[in-house]
Amino acid sequence: MGSKSNLAIIPARSGSKGLKDKNIKLLNGKPLMAYTIEAALASKIFDTVYVSTDSEEYAQIAVQYNAEVPFLRSRENAGDTSSSWDVVREALSGFEKMGLTFDMVTLLQPTTPLRNAEDIKEAYRLYLEKEAKAVISVCEVDHSPLWCNTLPEDLSLKNFIDKEILRSPRQRLKTFYRINGGIYMVNVPYFQKEGEAGLYCDGCYAYIMDKERSIDIDDGYDFFMAEAYLKYHKRISGAGG
Repeated sequence: MGSKSNLAIIPARSGSKGLKDKNIKLLNGKPLMAYTIEAALASKIFDTVYVSTDSEEYAQIAVQYNAEVPFLRSRENAGDTSSSWDVVREALSGFEKMGLTFDMVTLLQPTTPLRNAEDIKEAYRLYLEKEAKAVISVCEVDHSPLWCNTLPEDLSLKNFIDKEILRSPRQRLKTFYRINGGIYMVNVPYFQKEGEAGLYCDGCYAYIMDKERSIDIDDGYDFFMAEAYLKYHKRISGAGG
């Protein structure tokens, strides 16, 4: 059985509840998933860039952008209830049947199209430097969760904000981060032993991404924001050139 170092998996099932055919919807004239394929290839850290899809049409588009689709995703893992990690397990199993195993796998969701090759390379540098079990991308939250709470039925604000927080200048509050969905890099033997429950344990590290590149496309508004970002940066870089 042949062994390769690094596998990128880009999950792109057909259909979508929030935004129809989201993964191939044209973003500034290019299919959404193409941005992630191009970033993965440009990072030059992967032996194989695989698009996991249940659709022949999606597979053809993926191949046009130089990704590999040696097998389609099963119907069992193409529904709304399937997790991305089920997809990873299926992909690893599929490659194993082809005689290929990998040391590291990176899940790159196409819904984070502004994550770029440099982000992937920097995450990999951290992965190697820390001899990490996993590296997962995060970004700073827009609003501190310390200013958030649930509300009772009568909408009372009693004890809504901790009094210590009210007395603290905003600049002194701790910085909070959220998982941004851009990069999930994990050691394959570790993942096969621990599964996704092991991704937030000792030996797992955060790669901090800029908020502006962390747009996660779920609906039309997110799509509009990503398009506006790309147009703005194209205009800026054009002006500078």
